[in-house]
Amino acid sequence: MSHPVSVAVDGSESAREAVVWAAAEAHRRETWLRVVTVYPWPITGFPEAAATGPQLLAGLREQAHATLAEARDAANVTAPDLLVRTAALEGDVVAELRAASEGATLLVLGSRGLGGFSGMLLGSTAVALSAHGACPVVVVRGESKGSRVVVGVDGGPTDDAALAFAFEHAATANHTVVATHAWSDTLLDAAHTAGYAALDWGQLSTQAGELLADRVAPWRAKFPAVPVELVVARSRPARLLLEQAADAELVVVGSRGRGGFAGLLLGSTSQALIRHSPCPVSIVR
Repeated sequence: MSHPVSVAVDGSESAREAVVWAAAEAHRRETWLRVVTVYPWPITGFPEAAATGPQLLAGLREQAHATLAEARDAANVTAPDLLVRTAALEGDVVAELRAASEGATLLVLGSRGLGGFSGMLLGSTAVALSAHGACPVVVVRGESKGSRVVVGVDGGPTDDAALAFAFEHAATANHTVVATHAWSDTLLDAAHTAGYAALDWGQLSTQAGELLADRVAPWRAKFPAVPVELVVARSRPARLLLEQAADAELVVVGSRGRGGFAGLLLGSTSQALIRHSPCPVSIVR
């Protein structure tokens, strides 16, 4: 079978929104949907008798299957002909979802959650999976608006992966790709302000535009039917992407840009989008 779109659920409204988005995406990609939920076991922080009792474990399993049934119903309403399979997983939430990302074309998460997903709004689960998942991760937050797929380009090693995802998504959805590049750099600005560097801002802007055009050119050639807009601005990357995402269907970024340090979980721009984006966010490793 083809690789599925996987979506994680926990019974929250945010997870339901993720299921609806994932079902529509699986339908667009002409693949199937795998719905997973994770219940932690063993449970720590409780008296041993409660944490290891068979009644508690049975209750967690029953709740997990009820959560999956609700999610399946939501997926069937969104895409009635879609093949949907479910799985109740037992163990650590991040570790189990990381394993679930293997073999998937996409892992979809809600922006908030209950129980095992609490803290996702602060980035704990989403950041870990975006940094270490085996496939691109979409965090469904805000609302999808219009027909623009915004993608951040910074000249770093993840540009091609982010552009590939953006163009492929836009091609299946008949949307426009808006490729953005923010060329301001905090260190350059500080050096210029302090008088240590004489910068030609016009030249920097021209070079930034050339970089963006060069990075986008191969994907324009590969997807000639996809409309493309190029946006270059002297701004911080997160600020520019959040501005462009205000009326976007999806915003796409790499997990770490040219300014990232090896070993960091996730770039600051990606983390800012997970917390503040007005539309769904895709983080592509």
